[in-house]
Amino acid sequence: MDILSLIGRKTELFQNDINNYENSLRKEVEQSKFLVIGGAGSIGQAVTKEIFKRNPLKLHVVDISENNMVELVRDIRSSFGYIDGDFQTFALDIGSIEYDAFIESDGNYDYVLNLSALKHVRSEKDPFTLMRMIDVNVFNTEKTINQSIAKGAKKYFCVSTDKAANPVNMMGASKRIMEMFLMRKSQEINISTARFANVAFSDGSLLHGFNQRIQKLQPIVAPNDIKRYFVIPKESGELCLMSCIFGENRDIFFPKLSEDLHLITFADIAVKYLNGLGYEPYLCNSEDEARELIKTLPQEKKWPCLFTSSDTTGEKDFEEFFTDEETLDMERFENLGVIKNSLNFQNEKLVHFSDSISKFKSARKWSKDEIVSLFHDMIPDFGHKETGKYLDAKM
Repeated sequence: MDILSLIGRKTELFQNDINNYENSLRKEVEQSKFLVIGGAGSIGQAVTKEIFKRNPLKLHVVDISENNMVELVRDIRSSFGYIDGDFQTFALDIGSIEYDAFIESDGNYDYVLNLSALKHVRSEKDPFTLMRMIDVNVFNTEKTINQSIAKGAKKYFCVSTDKAANPVNMMGASKRIMEMFLMRKSQEINISTARFANVAFSDGSLLHGFNQRIQKLQPIVAPNDIKRYFVIPKESGELCLMSCIFGENRDIFFPKLSEDLHLITFADIAVKYLNGLGYEPYLCNSEDEARELIKTLPQEKKWPCLFTSSDTTGEKDFEEFFTDEETLDMERFENLGVIKNSLNFQNEKLVHFSDSISKFKSARKWSKDEIVSLFHDMIPDFGHKETGKYLDAKM
């Protein structure tokens, strides 16, 4: 099924920019050594493939998911074959001693790209997963930057999120705090990042869930009041690589909003998705009705759907890639915008955050309210809204 048509587009978003910069992009990749952290996730795989197909000198990929790594290698071998350079994968936890030993054993990279993240809004429902989100999104990032500096890397790239602009959920706020830590480290190494839209059919996403529901003969459920911007996986890889190679220190790349990138509801995509499979959506009024009708409707080429309004904690009413206070360069690229940041951070805030988290961990006891309060210390206008409802309570 054509993902572009599902999200309402006919052409790839960054194709002209890639074509315009392809020669210099390929030349830089061919003479460089890369480490991709979190390289077996959806965005990580896309970035890895964009690097691999341009024949790097060295490409090492690290990810905690052994199964996803196996699929990444199968995908690369099936699509591109082999390269002359050093291509290896390592199933490691970035927070582990084993990872530290791996970096100490070599660690010779020009570019370090960190695509690891806890990305789900649902991860803020309990204080323990929330603490892991802080570890992965903030402290593992700082740790891998420090290692990159120690080993002499010339550039560090990591992914932020559109939800870091005026955040309303803990995931977006954790990435905004990560950006503050990046700002401090940008005094010691060149750092660039990217904020971008939802990656269509990325692992764990609602659209990826559509595939699972069809395979498992289950109803399709989607919110009908939330509109989002989407990029396809290949575009996510291109955006990251362009920022990594061409981003100046403290730059944040993002997709330009234009007629090529428009808002669409999950429910609208669900309808197109089912039509593409030859099914007519049948709108149900309850979960029970949907679960019951899945037993009979598919034989009639109809699929039970439950489209409802969203009432879960952390859902942002709209998407934005930048704030009014940020300086933009909209001229350099055709479909890529760049946020230009000057050095600006409050070190006492970063120390307060690190010390507070350390105290929670030492005590082995903390509450969600305590972490929310700490996030408010870091982001005074943090618009967090607690509804008491989470996605785990829904189909």
